[in-house]
Amino acid sequence: MNKLQAETLSGVATKKKSKEPVVEITNLRKGFGQQEVLKNISLQLFTGENLVVLGKSGSGKSVLIKCVVGLLNPEGGKVEVLGQNVSTLTRETLGELRKKIGFLFQSGALYDSMTVKQNLEFPLKRIKKDLTEKEREEKITEVLENVGLADAMYKMPSQLSGGMRKRISLARTIVVDPMIMLYDEPTTGLDPITSDEISSLINEVQGKYKTSSIIITHDIKCAQNTANRMVMLHEGEVYMEGKLADYEHSTDPFIQAFFK
Repeated sequence: MNKLQAETLSGVATKKKSKEPVVEITNLRKGFGQQEVLKNISLQLFTGENLVVLGKSGSGKSVLIKCVVGLLNPEGGKVEVLGQNVSTLTRETLGELRKKIGFLFQSGALYDSMTVKQNLEFPLKRIKKDLTEKEREEKITEVLENVGLADAMYKMPSQLSGGMRKRISLARTIVVDPMIMLYDEPTTGLDPITSDEISSLINEVQGKYKTSSIIITHDIKCAQNTANRMVMLHEGEVYMEGKLADYEHSTDPFIQAFFK
């Protein structure tokens, strides 16, 4: 190894050390019965980045983020979120940690019996208990404006289109100022134009709220639009990790087939 190579490697190592992981997954294993879904998965989410986790349906993507928030308990390995080992937390401590994590479910999971305003008030009253009624109103107005639906405050979910429901679900997630965002297939079931709008919103949330995000998707366009870095899962394992350009220039037949 020459001096330039040594200095380059040293610089890379120093740069990596300077990054702070907000989520660190090490040798994660999770299965259901005889089916092993995740096999020794290791990855990191760094401060301020959008990490896209790609993979075909059934590759374990959604299982992965459910382990991150403690909805599922792994059989092996470790999940650390903001320096805390999720598997070892008490119910109370896990609840406090979850207040710092926004989870956008694939279905949106709005409360159908509540107006848009009431849907957004619900987490605010649980998590931001010190806010006055006026401050809650201002916060709700702010996030609805940020997702382009300020006029939907008093509508019921049944009055919203699929894209509008997704936007309101995103507003409800960011209204409590999470540090980490988890997106589970955010563009599934949406038309191409609305999908692009949701991808743009994900980037806007990253810029405005300084979130660190894991975006689970099999939508290549969404991945291309949002990713700072990408991890490909295949048969329960990390198949590839890198920047978008690494995937687009890959000669691997599986990667090429996925990006067609």
